[in-house]
Amino acid sequence: MAGRFPQRPTRTTVRGGDVVVPGGVPRQGAVAGRRRSWVPEGALDLGLVLGPLRRGPGDPTFRAVPDGSVWRASRTPVGAGTLRVALRSGVVEAEAWGPGGEWLLDQVPSMLGALDEPDVFVPRHRAVALAWRRRPGLRLTRTGLVLESLIPSVLEQKVTTDEAYRAWRLLVRKYGEPAPGPVPPGMFVMPTARQWALIPSWEWHRAGVDDKRASTVLRAVRVAGRLEEAVGMAPGDARARLELVAGIGPWTSAETVQRSHGAADEVTVGDLHLPGIVGFALAGDRDADDAVMLALLEPYAGQRHRAARLVLLSGRVPGRRAPRMPRGDIGRL
Repeated sequence: MAGRFPQRPTRTTVRGGDVVVPGGVPRQGAVAGRRRSWVPEGALDLGLVLGPLRRGPGDPTFRAVPDGSVWRASRTPVGAGTLRVALRSGVVEAEAWGPGGEWLLDQVPSMLGALDEPDVFVPRHRAVALAWRRRPGLRLTRTGLVLESLIPSVLEQKVTTDEAYRAWRLLVRKYGEPAPGPVPPGMFVMPTARQWALIPSWEWHRAGVDDKRASTVLRAVRVAGRLEEAVGMAPGDARARLELVAGIGPWTSAETVQRSHGAADEVTVGDLHLPGIVGFALAGDRDADDAVMLALLEPYAGQRHRAARLVLLSGRVPGRRAPRMPRGDIGRL
């Protein structure tokens, strides 16, 4: 059956970042915000660049809307902000609202891959080369924000995609704040570090988050300032700082710096699906483990994360041999 019908996206395949940004008539905002324009060098695909920042189709901090624009609600160092970006005739048009709006506008080029270096990438496998040619607009985002990538990554530890996305959605809607500006309905900015720390234990339980993951988030937000400082570090050093927090391991730190730093070489290890997908696409080995995956990606040293993204975007994934992991809901216990 897997060969006849497209597979439902998993957390691993979604990390490839293939988010459809609908086209259409530009949206006419009711309230004008601060604006800036930026002309990228080369091709740019908003869906590919910003797709990894979306945590499921119901993410209250992310929207791709029919006018062709992408909306993001973020907790910046200077407060809550909402950013709308659209690509019109090769020019990125950005508009922002809220106390953090100016900060977000300043980050637009790096968020859309201005600091990335896709031209240094050299494909070494046919599947990667085909994906590279078909996706010229792929760039690696750099948000400059650690906590907003770290917390949802912790929620995704060792659970199904649906469980993780549901927990993020429920907690952000209940304890975050409405996104500033004339935003699409239902958009929220994630809670502050203090607000995360004050969430009662039973609310974590109702959202389906076990004590281990909840405790990891609580430990992280208590040192939020020190973790945000990691943005100024090299990706490897940033990961080392994140992993000083109990409960944050190589999988979580890699998932975080891939987004916060645009880390081209920080490949995810410890993933349930990624080694098999990379092994199958590059060597026909669906049973590959982390060691085999890293060996296959060795020719891409310095660009291993980009190579893994391109593998995920190639569509070469092994068919399923077992039922999906059953979805749990500890909130019903």
